[in-house]
Amino acid sequence: MPSIFITIPWFSPAFKAGGPIQSIVNMVNELNSGYRFYIYTSNSDLNGEPIAVAQVNEWLPFNEHTKVWYATNKNRSENLISQVAAIRPDWIYMIGMFSWHFTLVPLFYGRAPHKLLSVRGMLHPGALEQKSLKKKWFLQAMKTVGLTKKTIFHATDLVEQEHIASAFGPKAQVRVAANFPRLLTQQPAAAKEPGSLRLVSVGIVSPMKNYLLVLQALENVDATIEYNIYGPVKDAAYWETCLEQIKKLPANIVVHFHREIPTHKIPAKLEGQHVFILPSVSENYGHAIIEALSAGLPVITSQNLPWQGLEENKAGMNIEPSADTIADAITQFAAMNNETYSIYSQAAANYAREQVNLTELTAIYSSLFETTINDAAV
Repeated sequence: MPSIFITIPWFSPAFKAGGPIQSIVNMVNELNSGYRFYIYTSNSDLNGEPIAVAQVNEWLPFNEHTKVWYATNKNRSENLISQVAAIRPDWIYMIGMFSWHFTLVPLFYGRAPHKLLSVRGMLHPGALEQKSLKKKWFLQAMKTVGLTKKTIFHATDLVEQEHIASAFGPKAQVRVAANFPRLLTQQPAAAKEPGSLRLVSVGIVSPMKNYLLVLQALENVDATIEYNIYGPVKDAAYWETCLEQIKKLPANIVVHFHREIPTHKIPAKLEGQHVFILPSVSENYGHAIIEALSAGLPVITSQNLPWQGLEENKAGMNIEPSADTIADAITQFAAMNNETYSIYSQAAANYAREQVNLTELTAIYSSLFETTINDAAV
């Protein structure tokens, strides 16, 4: 039975880091036959606050075939190395690019026949612009010491495969496998009157998500809008700018900020909303987006995400992010009557289920973890 040692900075019950956590939770729950997973993570959430776990620095059961080690800061790297040596996994699977403890340490010192590095959207040009000097140094260090020559890269789509080739050259060994999503139960379409709209966003508050652009767009929307935002503030200065913009909004626009919510509470927060909006600069996957679609919420998002063809499928709109295009998209949805909106709501749920084939995805991951270094090139 193959054993896979996963290193990830945050894991459930942490939730503020969003997509990567949900991807791995979904993966270990779906791949429930023929694997042993060991997840090595921190005992904190994105903001550094400790999470509620029974024990730290020892293996705890997550499901029948998965154990989790919640590591404290003290001896975090040393414990990782020793646990890899004790378990002797077939794979070390690293989630994310720019962590000393959870990327570089297992790359340098982890002993396993195969190593898989999932870049999780961190090589997208938009993502590399954030803290670019540090990231450029990190990438150069990886190339200089030749770490990537003995590593397979995991891309979640063909676009990300191109980003890996751009960063590490055409000889980089890459395998493509989409993330495992969580499909929510389809909710009844909320009643909709022309001239009003309830918008909702779930995601980390940072420039990558383009919240400020949405708030600037709302300044030019005449309809009655209620906008609910759920997400941890990753960039405090950016959120202060957003708050200043909220003060400028006219009386027909009401914005509620709720901070972050655990993933199990998301379905209840989507209930009664009309449209999910998140016009991100980029998304490696967009778990919140596919979850909203599966619940029956049409989505307004950018053209830089995996979820394309929304308008053609009446499941939402892919836009080039600007205040004008976002305002136009919001206005179009606000003008819809109940009958038209109900068509979009059903189409959103249909789109999500047409895009996701869990049986096929399971087969792809089974193939991925059977790959060897020699046959990984595509």
